[in-house]
Amino acid sequence: QVELVESGGGLVQAGGSLRLSCAASGRTLSSYAMGWFRQAPGKQREFVAGTHWSGGSVYVADYAGSLRGRATISRDNAKNTLYLQMNNLKPDDTAVYYCAADPAKLGAWSTLNDVDYWGQGTQVTVSS
Repeated sequence: QVELVESGGGLVQAGGSLRLSCAASGRTLSSYAMGWFRQAPGKQREFVAGTHWSGGSVYVADYAGSLRGRATISRDNAKNTLYLQMNNLKPDDTAVYYCAADPAKLGAWSTLNDVDYWGQGTQVTVSS
């Protein structure tokens, strides 16, 4: 059974930065697509960023418009860990951030039931 555990969330002022981590256990996820989603109060869960294997040692990153240019997704397969570095955070970025893993590429089309594995989420709060 795969378990994803997020960490790194917290309270930050607008303009600040946070680095989220997602540690996976249970199996090696190097061939899996992994990504970050977020859900703000009263809103649907939305795709933030994803990374998928494209062959050899190459991984491709994709970003949603909301954080493009302000976030960097990366993965350390040796540690089975996914990261999301977020900079210049805005109050609209306030949400619970979830880590996800699936054999198929993740994106805005991914729904809760589509994705094989989800973490429990980590709260990110950006104050103005």
